[in-house]
This record gives sequence, C-alpha cells and structure tokens, in this order.
Amino acid sequence: MPAELKRSNTGPIVMFPLKTSRLILRPFLELDLAAFTAYRSDPEVARYQSWEVPYSLAQAEVYFEELKQAQLGMPGEWYAFAIERQSAPGIIGDCAFQVLSNDPLQAQIGYTLAREHWKQGYAAEAVKGLLDYLFDKFTLHRITATCDAENTASFQLLERVGMRREAHFIENIWFKGSWGSEYLYALLRSEWKSLRG
Repeated sequence: MPAELKRSNTGPIVMFPLKTSRLILRPFLELDLAAFTAYRSDPEVARYQSWEVPYSLAQAEVYFEELKQAQLGMPGEWYAFAIERQSAPGIIGDCAFQVLSNDPLQAQIGYTLAREHWKQGYAAEAVKGLLDYLFDKFTLHRITATCDAENTASFQLLERVGMRREAHFIENIWFKGSWGSEYLYALLRSEWKSLRG
C-alpha cells in the first residue's frame, strides 16, 4: 500500500497535498464545486473532453460524491486531483489517473485546465507532478495518455513532459457526432528516471 494511504473503516485516507514548484495537487473540496462547474461548462475546455456543455452543478456534485467513494490506486478506478496554485486559493483545473484493471503496473492519465490558465505552464507542471507521484509511490512500469489528434496543445504538452507518441489511431472513436482520430502517448519508468536525472 502506498505510503500516502492509511486504512480506516470507511476506506483509504489520502495524506495530501502533493506540491510542485507552483502548484498543489489535492483532493476536491465542496468549495471547489462552482469553479469546477464553470470550467467544465466552457465549450473550449470541453471541446476534446468526454462531457457535453453546459456542465451542471448537479453533475459536479455527483462527480464529487463518486470521488469521495473512490479508492486511490484501485485498478480500473479513476481518481482525480484538484489543481491549485500555491500563490492563490481556488482550483484552476484537475488531473486524474487510472491504474489498469488488467495490469496494475500500468496506468493512464488525463488532465483539464480552466481556459484563463492556459499557456502558463501549469498543465505541464501538474502532469509532471502526477508522473513523479505515480512512478514513485506506485512503482509503475508504464504510463499512457490519449488525446484527440486535432488537439495540438494537448499532444505538445505530452511531448514536452517527455512522453513518446506510440500510435496514431485513425477515426477510431465516434466522438460528439463524428469519427475522431487519437494519438497514444507513453512513458516508461526507466525513461522518466533518465529524464529526471
């Protein structure tokens, strides 16, 4: 069991936050609901994501409740962190991971950032922090991320943090009314250790 977890009668207690140079990655709080709902309702933020807009407060409340029940690192189960700046309160986005149900030494990640915080390096910093955490605490062998082939900002971010493009799936997913193509990126633990020196 990762060092950050302690068992209780109600499941794991997460000992956070995780910190990077400018950010805090932490569990969601009730006070995050309004900001979370706002950036998920932004059409530009949702463009390449699985949800539709507008994203309601009721949907956010259901999602937050699901996260309360989620067990960190449970194979097959997604777990998300709120992203907050150390210099200012309030969330600016979120990042998530799922240890694969058929292979607990591999995981996939995802991330979302409010539009007003784009192009400031926050998403890349959060993803690096998440990669550090996953490779260190879960001793994973391989981490992957998938993005829409038209989402230039996303695949450039993945390349900036050191992930390799392993596949280009052509019109492999029916997405928001049309066939979409995706890139698959991956990173091995050995590659991450080399990148981090």
